[in-house]
Amino acid sequence: MTEIPTFVTHLECGLTGKHYPADQLHGLSEAGRPLLVRYDLDALKHAVTKEDIASRAPEFWRYREFLPIRRAENVVRLGEVMTPLVSAPTLQRELGCGEILVKEEGRLPTGSFKARGLALAVAMAKELGVKRMAMPTNGNAGAALAAYCARANIPCDVFCPDDTPEVNIAEIAIAGARTWRVNGLIDDCGRIVGEGKESVGWFDTSTLKEPYRIEGKKT
Repeated sequence: MTEIPTFVTHLECGLTGKHYPADQLHGLSEAGRPLLVRYDLDALKHAVTKEDIASRAPEFWRYREFLPIRRAENVVRLGEVMTPLVSAPTLQRELGCGEILVKEEGRLPTGSFKARGLALAVAMAKELGVKRMAMPTNGNAGAALAAYCARANIPCDVFCPDDTPEVNIAEIAIAGARTWRVNGLIDDCGRIVGEGKESVGWFDTSTLKEPYRIEGKKT
């Protein structure tokens, strides 16, 4: 078991500031707000330099000291490359403004920035012993959850509004998720996921319902 240097000190309620232990599974805080991962920044700044990071493989796991994962065997990889900033001169001319740069996230494993958040969320779920995951989605997040859960061998259920494009439904299903079409809106899908936490036992991976998707997105 290979330990990754971690500088996480605790989780913190974004509303009340109450602290929660970082080595336990959490959803929302007692106040019903997202939990934020906090780090020992003083220790971190002496442990790694920009040059250290630049010398590593061009993937977002190069920022490992800035992420909460503790054990290397729980990292879930699908080939997360660094993505470029692409100049958009035509749009710049049309708008008559300064330089416009577009972050080209389509190179990530499931074709959108959602892969960043779900790579980290699934890795932390694996580390904390989650046995089943679920989320509501309009498409891209569900595809990322399905793909990373497949790699981590964690069963998952994905709930989509019935007007979700067929290509997104197919992508989620092909990755192996149990895929459900709901006669309703994304809020209805979210309600099903929330209600199933107790009755079914899955972990709710909805946006801002757990602490770690945002940690992946910051990369």
